[in-house]
Amino acid sequence: MANVAFIGLGVMGYPMAGHLARAGHHVTVFNRSADKAQRWGSEYGGTVAASSAAAATGAEFVFLCVGNDDDVREVVGRGGVIDALGAGAVIADHTTTSATVAREVARHAAARGIGFVDAPVSGGQAGAQNGTLTVMCGGEPAAFDRVAPIAAAYSRACTLIGPSGSGQLTKMVNQIAIAGLLQGLAEALDFGQRAGLDMDTVLDVIGKGAAGSWQLDNRGRTMIRDQFDFGFAVELMHKDLGICIDESARHDAGLTITRLIDGYYRELIERGGGRWDTSSLIRRLR
Repeated sequence: MANVAFIGLGVMGYPMAGHLARAGHHVTVFNRSADKAQRWGSEYGGTVAASSAAAATGAEFVFLCVGNDDDVREVVGRGGVIDALGAGAVIADHTTTSATVAREVARHAAARGIGFVDAPVSGGQAGAQNGTLTVMCGGEPAAFDRVAPIAAAYSRACTLIGPSGSGQLTKMVNQIAIAGLLQGLAEALDFGQRAGLDMDTVLDVIGKGAAGSWQLDNRGRTMIRDQFDFGFAVELMHKDLGICIDESARHDAGLTITRLIDGYYRELIERGGGRWDTSSLIRRLR
């Protein structure tokens, strides 16, 4: 059992930190909204800290699940987590960020004798709640080997892809693929509804063939019922796809479809759908 700090108790971080506490680790949490941290402390019996640095003091592992690049820099920077940690500690960042910030933090941490793993996750809110997330990691093998057994509390797969930044690059591949799948699914289901088909039966049939996917199984029925008040928010996917598009310029990678779908998500945000699930792409077609 380890002394663990968890910083960022959003829809993903809250249950992830809870799994760590239930696994028997001593967990100290910090969240910018103090009432949520207090609620977590009451539910799981962990310690609530007044700052990210206070949460990290004395920790062997610090897990981050915050908003974006700037949030990560703020949490780990001057007067933050890295200054509070002792040599030999390890930071694992579950935030979806750019590969650039992952490498930046890794260098900063290494200069202080601290391990760093960029470790974005896939599986959504349900995966966090059920402890079945997929964790894609970049960093030194020694740091990964220490983090992986702890992260097992909320993951079904935790894999080292390569050096620092590789986890974030893999998450970009993941988000590019999901965006394309969801747009294709939206067009298919809209077509089927307009054609007057029994779409529940259609989903049962095509889900057993080559069209089957996680998105079809978990979002198909809610899409045909126009239900989107759950899941991974449009505004977060828009943020993630922006990271993908920025990174593509460094590799001369064409993301024609991704750019198009990112524009569709921007339309949904302008319509007030920033918190709708990403499968709400079908609403544009209705």
